[in-house]
Amino acid sequence: MDTGLLIALLNPTIALALGAAFAVLWYHQRHRPYLAVLAASYCLSAPGFLFQYFTLPIGFAMTKLVSNICYTTAACCLSGAIVARYGRRVPYVGIAIMAGGGFAAFLWFMFVQPDLTWRVLGVNFGFGGLSLLVAAELRPVRNNGPTEKILFVLSLLSGLNFIARTLIVVIAHGPFPNYDGFYGSSYWTTAVFSHALLSLLIALSLFTAAALDILRALRTETYTDPLSGILNRRGFEERAARLLEQCDKAGFPVALVLADLDHFKALNDQHGHEAGDRVIADFAAKLRAATGARGAAGRIGGEEFAVLLPLSDLGSARLFAEAIRTFYSAGTIAGLPGIKVTASFGVAARTGKEGLMPLMRRADEALYKAKKNGRDSVRLSYERPETTFVAEPLAAG
Repeated sequence: MDTGLLIALLNPTIALALGAAFAVLWYHQRHRPYLAVLAASYCLSAPGFLFQYFTLPIGFAMTKLVSNICYTTAACCLSGAIVARYGRRVPYVGIAIMAGGGFAAFLWFMFVQPDLTWRVLGVNFGFGGLSLLVAAELRPVRNNGPTEKILFVLSLLSGLNFIARTLIVVIAHGPFPNYDGFYGSSYWTTAVFSHALLSLLIALSLFTAAALDILRALRTETYTDPLSGILNRRGFEERAARLLEQCDKAGFPVALVLADLDHFKALNDQHGHEAGDRVIADFAAKLRAATGARGAAGRIGGEEFAVLLPLSDLGSARLFAEAIRTFYSAGTIAGLPGIKVTASFGVAARTGKEGLMPLMRRADEALYKAKKNGRDSVRLSYERPETTFVAEPLAAG
């Protein structure tokens, strides 16, 4: 196999392999549509590269047109997918202007005023503009993680590759009067290898991002209660332990609130488990909204919930519990008109370097008093953890 053919087949082979890999990822992650768009992008770029070297029966000019259509569509798909992956609004107008400008330049210098050099410059400048547009969209999120930063840098490099490299090669080696020797030129050789390298690096970064998405989803499933949408017991205990450690280092107060839905078993027996599930989901939503981002809210049992509140003493935690109790008992539950549900609360404030388990034990004892004394109330734990003192020997004198 001659070197020219090997070079011509390099990019299509890489593109098809990457397209197949993204298609497999999308097959197992259907809720991430950007993976399907990435698969389409790389698969479309394969014939774009291939038809630059091989001519279809429709003729040379039309083959170049098909190739450019594949290129342009692939570039638009890739740009949109990268931006969408990071939760940014896809700049459809900007993509259309950049891609449309490059494609219009190709049409003009192919069919109206044929000129290979200007055609090369126009197409590359269009793709370079797309790359820089993606970099501009990634700039606000570039510090969110390593993959964001890498893709931001790669987008900049891709833009420079399309614009600066093309200009340098054209200026250094003069214009291209026709296709004679074009596929053996320094422009074509550098284009093939630079595109192959950047495609691989971008794809690896996107693969890494997709893998991180999957890991985060698995972590969420592991630490989140599916019914209530807040932390399960394991997730709450780990999150609470971290918060306690942080507050301990900073010297901040911490309080714990335990809540238990009143007469929940009777509600289940009377209205069914579906109604019980609605009650749990509704209470958890109100608890999560009241807790905000600074605290940790979790469902630690069937109808029992816990909230750890940094920067809160016993008094402020009591106000928090009373507000939730009053708001919940006075409100209605979506989908369950006419059903009123109340909750009981136990509150304990951390003393010294008290651990989570002793703190939960004290809050649980306060909750037990609230349940025992009529429910729909808040009780506080004034107990302090036992401290062991070691008596020092008296000095002889």
